[in-house]
Formats: sequence, C-alpha cells, structure tokens
Amino acid sequence: MNDLITDVKLLHEETLNNLKNSKANNTIRAYRSDFKDFGVFCAKNSFKSLPTEPKVVSLYLTNLSIKDAKMSTLRRRLVSIGMIHKLKGHYLDTKHPVIIENLMGISRKKGNYQRGKKPILINQLKAIINVIDNEKTEEIKKIRDKTIILIGFAGGFRRAELVAIDYEDLEFVSEGVKISIRRSKTDQFGEGMLKALPYFSNQTFCPVLHLKKWLELSNIKSGAIFRKFNKGYGLSDNRLTDQTVALVLKSYLTVAGIENKNYSGHSLRSGFATVSAESGADERSIMAMTGHKTTQMVRRYIKEANLFKNNALNKIKI
Repeated sequence: MNDLITDVKLLHEETLNNLKNSKANNTIRAYRSDFKDFGVFCAKNSFKSLPTEPKVVSLYLTNLSIKDAKMSTLRRRLVSIGMIHKLKGHYLDTKHPVIIENLMGISRKKGNYQRGKKPILINQLKAIINVIDNEKTEEIKKIRDKTIILIGFAGGFRRAELVAIDYEDLEFVSEGVKISIRRSKTDQFGEGMLKALPYFSNQTFCPVLHLKKWLELSNIKSGAIFRKFNKGYGLSDNRLTDQTVALVLKSYLTVAGIENKNYSGHSLRSGFATVSAESGADERSIMAMTGHKTTQMVRRYIKEANLFKNNALNKIKI
C-alpha cells in the first residue's frame, strides 16, 4: 500500500513538472508576474490568492477595469491566474458565470477595440538604419544593431525568437538564408519552423548581407548570434535578452526624431505584417513567415494596411 502511495505521489510530481514544461520559460515568467499582481490585490483585501474563488477573481478583474486596464490585459490576467492554480495542483473554474458575465459587462462598457503598438513601416526602418550609420560608435555595435533590426523586421520575428537564434540555426543558400526556429510562443510542442529571408536588391537594407557581415566581424562560429558587449565593445558569450531588442529599437527611434512611446520590440513583427499586407501579400504568405496560428491578428494587419487603399472616399471626385 505504501509503495502505491509513493508511486502516486511521484506521478503527481511528474505531472506537475510536465505541466510546467508544456510552456515556454517566458510564458511561465509572464504568468507569475500577472499572478503577483493578483496576490497583492488579495493581500490588501484579506482574500486568499491560492487557491482562490471565482468571485474573488471577478472582483480583481473589476478592480483592473476601474483602473482603465485593457480588455486584453484582463483576459491575460485571468489566464495567468488559472494557469498558476493548475501548476500548483489546484482547480479554479475560470469559466464560472460570475467571471465570464462580469467580463462581458466590462467589455460592453469599455468596447473591444484595442490600440496596439505602432508598426515599424518602411520609412521608419530606413530612418533607423540611416541614423545607426551616422552614430559615433564602434563599427561592431553598428553592425550588430542594424542586423538585429533588419532580421527582426524581415523575418517577422517575436523578440524571444530573435534573440534565441543560434549559429547552428542558420543555413546560407544562393537565394538568401534559412533560419530554423526551434520553439516559439505558439509552438509549445517544439515542432519548429523554417523562415526564409531572400537577398534584397537594396544592399543598404538587406538583412542577409548584414547578417553575413555581422558573423564575419564578430567571428561567431557557434551558439547565440546576438550577444552582449563587454566594456570596450568586446563581445561576450552572453545572449541578448528580448527586452534589449525593444530598448535598442526605441533608442534609435529617438535619435531619428521619432516619438518612441507607442513603439515596442513587437513593432518589428507587426511592421513586417503591415508592410507585407500593403504590398499585396496574402494572409497565408504572411502567416508562413510570422508563425501566426490563426488568421485573426493577420487579418487585422491587412485591414489596417488597406484603410486608405480600399477607402470608399477614393471614388468621390471633388
């Protein structure tokens, strides 16, 4: 009997480990960060945060809505609270009527349209690359930063995907470069995907040529291709963080005289999708590069890209 109890306990522990491993590390960190905020709310109001009750979660969501949080933030916090409960072996009914109906009421009051971060468009991309060229800094830093931005834009990469690229993930061919993505946010089973970046006719903004130049200048032959600098611009073995991508982009936007408040690291990815849509690429082609699993977000990019192109006012002659 004791052996059976021990076996069940081990199975329970292994199951919890499997649940943790089913999510990417960045996703787990985001869950914990969201849950920490929920924990603060519970502590202030003498509620129990783990395990908690649906009515407490509903009150927390109402509290967020009063503070003018976006609907996307409310939904994400709900998912995080439910997932932390699951990871800790507790059950929480996140579809309880007191939660769902409250969310529906909040949604009706606030409206569903969410303004996302601005995409980097071609003019902004060119302006950024030009200001980097004119920066008074070491050439190796210029090449690294330009390569990050051009590869991030051309491949429609998520920040975490971009900094996760290793030398071993690259295959240069006559048409350009193939980049293997071993795992991403929407690829929780690690099936991976392959992105193909062709050579650009304009060498100044060609991601493939910049990548080649960066690898040659940095002498990277294995491991992370985007790394931090030590003092004196010596290259370290430490991989860049995904937050660094956003900081690099925002800093050069400022230098280029572009207000950076509404831009983020995601602006490279959304910029690729928006510019591709403006240029007539279909949603399947865009999804093949970005790795989106559903058409909802891609169709939003296409719709926004065509706001003026398919505008009824274009038919009016005044």
